[in-house]
Amino acid sequence: MSSRKERVELIRKIQDSRDSKVLVYFTGDRRPFSSQIAEDAVLPLYKHLLALKVAESNTERIDLFLYTRGGDVGVPWRIVTMIREFCSEFSVLIPYKAHSAGTMVALGADRIVMGKKAELSPIDPTLVRAVIGEATVPPPEISVEDVSSYISFMRERANITDQSALAQVVSQLASHLTPLTLGSVNRQYSHIRLVARKLLTSRKEKIEEGRIGSIIQALTEKMYSHGHAIGRMEATELGLPVDKPDENLETLIWNLYQEYERLLQLTEPIDPEELLTRENKEEYAIDSIPIAIVETIPKLDMFELNTLFRRKRQVPPNPQININMNLGLPPGIDPTKLPQNFQQIVQQLMGQIAQAIPQIVQQEIVRQSPIVGIEGRTFGGMWKEKTGETI
Repeated sequence: MSSRKERVELIRKIQDSRDSKVLVYFTGDRRPFSSQIAEDAVLPLYKHLLALKVAESNTERIDLFLYTRGGDVGVPWRIVTMIREFCSEFSVLIPYKAHSAGTMVALGADRIVMGKKAELSPIDPTLVRAVIGEATVPPPEISVEDVSSYISFMRERANITDQSALAQVVSQLASHLTPLTLGSVNRQYSHIRLVARKLLTSRKEKIEEGRIGSIIQALTEKMYSHGHAIGRMEATELGLPVDKPDENLETLIWNLYQEYERLLQLTEPIDPEELLTRENKEEYAIDSIPIAIVETIPKLDMFELNTLFRRKRQVPPNPQININMNLGLPPGIDPTKLPQNFQQIVQQLMGQIAQAIPQIVQQEIVRQSPIVGIEGRTFGGMWKEKTGETI
């Protein structure tokens, strides 16, 4: 199990190695509780930056130690500009995954320190898809670039160039997506490129306009799978300011990642079915599951949530419930002639039986109702300060 003392020591060694101050933002991806870059982390990050400024005499260089599978593409700009208010040089340390919105954060860094396992990814965003004539929970998602690619495919690959034919293609698309969704696609298409450009131009070392355009195009259009992993060699070829750590720093960065991996139990997914079977329960609650961390030497904050798993059963329309208690006194015994204390005992027994009947009925309904799935819900999620704790 990871401990704050061990993590702080690793953070301190990284700081000494790079003559910087380290701010950790780690969004876990333990199944089924994956967390993402989100607006609610901005305030905890700001408080850590304030704590660094008070606790440390020099914050000229800040390194953001980042692990994430992605998130809200509107948040990276807020994070980058906020961090730049506290330093003159901003770098990102990537031990493993910095996908999607995490890659956008890296675009705004002066240097991107990528270990051997480090991964960036394309930055094409997805939207919740409002569809016509159907509703699903959770709602389906659609890639913004998929819509653009569909039209490009019909025009370039299928050789449909006639305007009336293209209008029919768009009409078919509109029959499956609401006008509001199509409008959102257009806004996100422009927004992601605008934000990526602003992030790239926020760096201290300015880059050529042509390179900016090629980087944005590569990350939004030229990599045709959102799951494509961009290693440090490919990131360098794209024109990003990648640094390879020396062996000592590489080891420190990877060891710190492993501390968070253990703390958030990333390699130990929760299987609701196995859990309910093992506990022999119809529902099971787990409290205070940590899914994201913001940490510096002065402070520790964790995002925790609660969850409840419950078996879903298909209750038959007419369950057959037969309760035969076979209760009664032997023949020839008049209950009015029984001693008073015996009558009280009988009444107590009858009361216990009456209380047991609902449970028996419930058990019988459960027995007759086949399991059709497992549902889960999370609640009570919030950031909590854990600085004084030993976790």
